[in-house]
Amino acid sequence: MFKHSRALTLIASAAFIVACSKPATDGAAPAAAGDADLATDAQKFGYSIGVDLGRSLATVKDEVDIASLKKGLDEVSGGKEPRMDDKAREEIKNSVSKKIQEKQVAERAKAAEEATGKGAAFLAENGKKEGVKTTASGLQYETLTEGTGAAPTASDKVEVNYKGTLLNGETFDSSYDRGQSVTFPLANVIPGWTEGLQLMKVGGKSKFYIPAALAYGDRGAGGKIGPNETLIFEVELIKVEKGDAPAAEAPKPKK
Repeated sequence: MFKHSRALTLIASAAFIVACSKPATDGAAPAAAGDADLATDAQKFGYSIGVDLGRSLATVKDEVDIASLKKGLDEVSGGKEPRMDDKAREEIKNSVSKKIQEKQVAERAKAAEEATGKGAAFLAENGKKEGVKTTASGLQYETLTEGTGAAPTASDKVEVNYKGTLLNGETFDSSYDRGQSVTFPLANVIPGWTEGLQLMKVGGKSKFYIPAALAYGDRGAGGKIGPNETLIFEVELIKVEKGDAPAAEAPKPKK
């Protein structure tokens, strides 16, 4: 289960905006701004909040009736007593948030199962290709360019350039795109990298095919790497720094 429900936060944000709206002095709801009525700071501020709220509710829009949200905002900002008391409102927010959580858990479990199947099928076929080797852990690697320098150990720091892709070919991270290499302790990355880079030498370039168990597992990473995703990395080993040597300054972008 999720430690905190994003949906609950979004719903609470809507409630916060309603609660913070000051009642109109004449008891009437403020007039809605038209497309051309964003002249004052108050109009622009109100519109900006509306845009932010609309975007934040996009993932749960099927559970939110926007007309009712507007009605609650208009009535409370107009000085009217809410038609649902505090207890009733809290109960429905908790109930819907729980439903959203359960839906998210089910969707994530389904995605994890599908990714597991696709990853296993891919690795089974990929391991048969010429030049692809499979280690005892299940890591698959392919040497693209043979290096001639030192090979790192797990206690070293390495400087690399890399590109990471999903099985569908989508790039989720690339130091090449940023124009800057990366230096890090080899022991502080995913197991597939720690193992794979020790099979390389400085100046070499390899391709890693990393099963989920050696990558991010069922937790995934960020918004692009889902649960149980098999990942593909092209990695260029630029430099090895032994032991606890300080990280080298990253080189300037290459032209």
